[in-house]
Amino acid sequence: MFRPDLLARKRILITGGGTGLGKAMAGRFLELGATVFICGRREDVLKQTASELSASTNGEVCALPCDVRNRDAVENMVDSIWRSGALDVLVNNAAGNFIARTEELSPRAWESVIGIVLMGTLHCTLACGRRWLKSKHRGTLLSISATYAPVGSAYVVPSAVSKAGVEALTRSLAVEWGNRGIRMNAIAPGPIRTQGAFSRVLPRPELEALAQDRNPMHRFGTTEELANLAAFLVSDGSGYINGEVIRMDGGEFLQGAGEFSSLGRVLRQEDWEALKPRKKS
Repeated sequence: MFRPDLLARKRILITGGGTGLGKAMAGRFLELGATVFICGRREDVLKQTASELSASTNGEVCALPCDVRNRDAVENMVDSIWRSGALDVLVNNAAGNFIARTEELSPRAWESVIGIVLMGTLHCTLACGRRWLKSKHRGTLLSISATYAPVGSAYVVPSAVSKAGVEALTRSLAVEWGNRGIRMNAIAPGPIRTQGAFSRVLPRPELEALAQDRNPMHRFGTTEELANLAAFLVSDGSGYINGEVIRMDGGEFLQGAGEFSSLGRVLRQEDWEALKPRKKS
């Protein structure tokens, strides 16, 4: 399916594209023929990433410093892209998260996460969406959510609130804009090892071990797996998928949902033997 020209002639903007999942998606899209724009707050990181990706893929990648919390900055960035041609795809990937007890969070901590994850997604979505609608240009939008968005999660409440909003936005606009040629989907990944994310939400080895233990596949996802799924969802091959949130977590969410799902981790072989029904004599 991943033929070298899968994303040829597609112009793609990835927010938070300088590191982690954004960098992985940028590299994969370039390999598949896309022209890629990456944005983020740290210009030096963006330029280094763009240089690395250009050298390794021979693709066309452009680094654009931008704080997605600032609507005017987003509009200016999108204007600068549109001068050379319309975008075809927007990937809302920029995020912020950390572990904390909710009652200890300052207003600034709330504003930081909500500003990046929810408002940043909204700013970029509207900036591209309005231009697509006005010019009747078909567009595809992919957002990165989280497995806890539908149910919430303790200790990452600003992120849970924001990701839930992102999913509501995705599903709402999939219906509102779908008949005008704009497709909206999201990926909800489980834990994927990236330096930035793990340093904030799984900062100690015992927390990593706990996360792996509760996953049926007993491992974390990889950036390559996420980038491949993202490539499919922004390609024309997934043209009838609209308004979906694809969970990619090795079954972790389902493991936690089942009343007895944890038994396989705690019962020994002799325990299973003792639980077998006894034949009546």
